[in-house]
Amino acid sequence: MDFNGLDILDGRRRLWMTCIGSSEDSHQLEIPEGVEISIKSRLIAVTGPRGTLTKNVRHVDMDIRLLKGKSTKVSLAVWQGGRKHVACLRTIRTLINNMIIGVTKGFRYKMRAVYAHFPINCIIQDDGQLVEIRNFLGEKTVRHVNMLNGVVIAESKAQKDELILEGNDIDMVSQSAASIQGICRVRNKDIRKFLDGIYVSDKGPIAAEE
Repeated sequence: MDFNGLDILDGRRRLWMTCIGSSEDSHQLEIPEGVEISIKSRLIAVTGPRGTLTKNVRHVDMDIRLLKGKSTKVSLAVWQGGRKHVACLRTIRTLINNMIIGVTKGFRYKMRAVYAHFPINCIIQDDGQLVEIRNFLGEKTVRHVNMLNGVVIAESKAQKDELILEGNDIDMVSQSAASIQGICRVRNKDIRKFLDGIYVSDKGPIAAEE
C-alpha cells in the first residue's frame, strides 16, 4: 500500500509539472555563412545575397538572442511557458529559417490555369507587378491582381498556361498566389462540376528547382 501511495504521488507530481510547463524550453538555429542577422527588441533583420528581410515578433513573449562563437546561432527561449506558448518557439524558428532561405535562395510558386471549355487568358503587365485575367468561365469581367511587395510574376516559357511567382518573402509570395487563386474562385455553381481556376502546382526554394 505504501508503494502504491508513492506511485500515486509521483504520478500527480509529474502531471502537475506537465500542466505548469517546464522551467525553460529553448531552440537554436545556426546561421549559415554569407548571412547577417540582427535582433533588437524582438525586431529581426536578416541580410543575404538577395537582399534584406525584417520581421517584428514583439507580440510573442520570448527571449531571442544571438550566440556568437565559431558559428553564429540564434537562441530562442521561453520560461514557464504553457503548451501554446512553447509551440511558438518552433513557429518563430521556422519564420527565421524561411527568412534565411529567402535572402539566399528565394521562393518560387508555380500556378497552372485549369479550364474545360473557356481558355483563361493571363496577361502580365507593369514588369511583372500585375496580372490581368480574362475569359474566366467565359465571363466578360476583367480581373486584376497586384503582386505584393518584392514579388514578380512571369509566364512560364516551358509550360503552357503556367505562371511563375518569385520573391524573397515567403509570406508575400504565397499571399500573392492565394490572391490569384481566390479571385478565380467559382461562385454560384457546383464546384464538383466546374473545376476552372488557377491553382498552385508547385512551390519551394528557387535554387532547389534549378
